[in-house]
Amino acid sequence: MDPSSAGAGGNSLPSVGPDGQKRRVCYFYDSEVGNYYYGQGHPMKPHRIRMTHSLLAQYGLLDQMQVLRPNPARDRDLCRFHADDYISFLRSVTPETQQDQIRALKRFNVGEDCPVFDGLYSFCQTYAGASVGGAVKLNHGLDIAINWSGGLHHAKKCEASGFCYVNDIVLAILELLKHHQRVLYVDIDIHHGDGVEEAFYTTDRVMTVSFHKFGDYFPGTGDVRDIGHSKGKYYSLNVPLDDGIDDESYQSLFKPIMAKVMEVFQPGAVVLQCGADSLSGDRLGCFNLSIRGHAECVKYMRSFNVPLLLLGGGGYTIRNVARCWCYETGVALGQELEDKMPVNEYYEYFGPDYTLHVAPSNMENKNTRYELDNIRTKLLDNLSKLRHAPSVQFQERPPDTEFPEFQVE
Repeated sequence: MDPSSAGAGGNSLPSVGPDGQKRRVCYFYDSEVGNYYYGQGHPMKPHRIRMTHSLLAQYGLLDQMQVLRPNPARDRDLCRFHADDYISFLRSVTPETQQDQIRALKRFNVGEDCPVFDGLYSFCQTYAGASVGGAVKLNHGLDIAINWSGGLHHAKKCEASGFCYVNDIVLAILELLKHHQRVLYVDIDIHHGDGVEEAFYTTDRVMTVSFHKFGDYFPGTGDVRDIGHSKGKYYSLNVPLDDGIDDESYQSLFKPIMAKVMEVFQPGAVVLQCGADSLSGDRLGCFNLSIRGHAECVKYMRSFNVPLLLLGGGGYTIRNVARCWCYETGVALGQELEDKMPVNEYYEYFGPDYTLHVAPSNMENKNTRYELDNIRTKLLDNLSKLRHAPSVQFQERPPDTEFPEFQVE
């Protein structure tokens, strides 16, 4: 199916694979999350979460999902992955006290990209609590869980990075591993999902797949040759892309690679990070995906009918982020939304067209067919070395276990 025409002219979502049936969807939202403010001029704006929520309400999507307010993650939840002293620092630092903690700021990489702002720790507890809550819901039999405030994939065990403080994705995957032998992580943010890859680099119970801009671009990791280590060899997949990639080129890699991943890895659950900075016209991005092209990834992963956690991530042209995540919520629910936007609280943001979709630009696609074919061939070859799902010893775990059987390095 041509991703650019997916879903045109009809209410039912065209299916990819056996995708006709409805899914039971839950959606996590805390009305406070849009009030956090990274500071003047900072590109990360949690306000986009509130804009998305407003669109979901006006499109009538909230009535079709279980809408849940997240329980804030506790210290011990965050310390399942993060170092105790790092979490303790995040809990105690404030804009007023940061001048007295210069050494700690440096040590934990908090400052310019990852500023100290009012309510920082509550913000982390909220978005992490929603992702872990989504994982719990999937473990209890729901089909799809959504947390657009999550997906902060750069945070490391002992440090903040790239606007991310706490790695809610790693925490959610650890929760899923209590019930699932294998968990798949897929990242379509324009930036490499380095924090998640690093956390699971040496295990075969989590496969990470990241599609990202590579070459003189933050965070600088994610070479196609980075494939995992030890037991985790071949369980990290990196798809390095160049400027201007469009829907068709993107799907020429995404679908064959993900089809093979699902076949050989056979995950019990999938986490999909839907960073919207890979959209055309993003303030910090350089790709040329349409909202339909981006959402085609959601639609495709949904079609496998495996428990699915949808998370946010990057996205810095906030009107387009809200458009994208609203449309992708519709995809999760199996609904094609009307392009003409209903009047909503932030209607003026979406002028002059007041439509859900925006046309991609005419920027040059620097990804040649030859390069794309090469990347696809290399990655499919790596996947063929796995042959079948790994057969790791697995014992059922009580729900309050603090850690899966492998240590996160």
